[in-house]
Amino acid sequence: MSAPIPTLSASPESLECISPHRASLGESPLWHAQEGCLYYVDIAERQVWCVDVRSGESRHWQLDSQPGCIARLEDGGLLVAQRNGLWRLDTRSGAHERLAPPPYDESRQRFNDGKVDAQGRFWVGTIDDARAPASALYRYADGRFTEMGSGIVTSNGLAFSPDQRRMYWSDTKAHEIYSLPFDLLSGDVGPRQCFARFEPRAAGQSLQDYGGRPDGAAVDIEGCYWVAMFEGQCLLRLSPDGALLERVDLPVRCPTMPAFGDDDMRTLYITTAREGRPAEELAAQPWAGAVLRLRVAVPGLPIAAARL
Repeated sequence: MSAPIPTLSASPESLECISPHRASLGESPLWHAQEGCLYYVDIAERQVWCVDVRSGESRHWQLDSQPGCIARLEDGGLLVAQRNGLWRLDTRSGAHERLAPPPYDESRQRFNDGKVDAQGRFWVGTIDDARAPASALYRYADGRFTEMGSGIVTSNGLAFSPDQRRMYWSDTKAHEIYSLPFDLLSGDVGPRQCFARFEPRAAGQSLQDYGGRPDGAAVDIEGCYWVAMFEGQCLLRLSPDGALLERVDLPVRCPTMPAFGDDDMRTLYITTAREGRPAEELAAQPWAGAVLRLRVAVPGLPIAAARL
């Protein structure tokens, strides 16, 4: 008989909100060690947010189109993947400069999840507005986009193994997470294989009986994959072989992405969403849309800065 999966119910004693702000669709939490700040985006409100995690003070920048994700730039500021292209945001002056147009029809798609590999290349996927399997994964390096994968609906869950020999990528709509062989030197990926699959929500199935679908993710130093289960009200920690090791129950129905941070990289910052949620759910879950903070036992991997 197999051992039970450890479950942690994240109570107010173990979980905190880092600021009063509530995002409509919070995503892409990004720890900035030099500043001691947590950056994230609110896709629906077209905003980038920054929170000083010690003081709780926050500021934000209003954009002209939806930001799917962000990354640190090696020479300062942020790389912002917006519906209308790839942009540089100077977080000191507020200057906003477009670096590249999008490699897709922006009337039908937008950028979604993205991550930087150890060589500074930026990997970013798209989401199709009509939820058709027309989205793709792109690598941005040397000033150009290269399509590296296709045929999915909602590109998500990008992360790399500690040895940078494996890339993770998911299709939220399909309820699947993939593992791809990754060559750090060349930036090439091999054929994707199913790493984990979850049961879709059946017609008439209550949310209480639904495990959710895989959204954003992060990897710890043991090579385990932490994934936010949208509408599943939890985080899952999966082994490098895809086995479920731990479930963290949350007081919010729609977590969107975890990211490791703080000096010891043992804090998980978790973005969440409230857009389109029923009024009774929001009344019962006042932390919906907040960025949450939870201490964990195993440190996470730092995320590299993008090199343009």
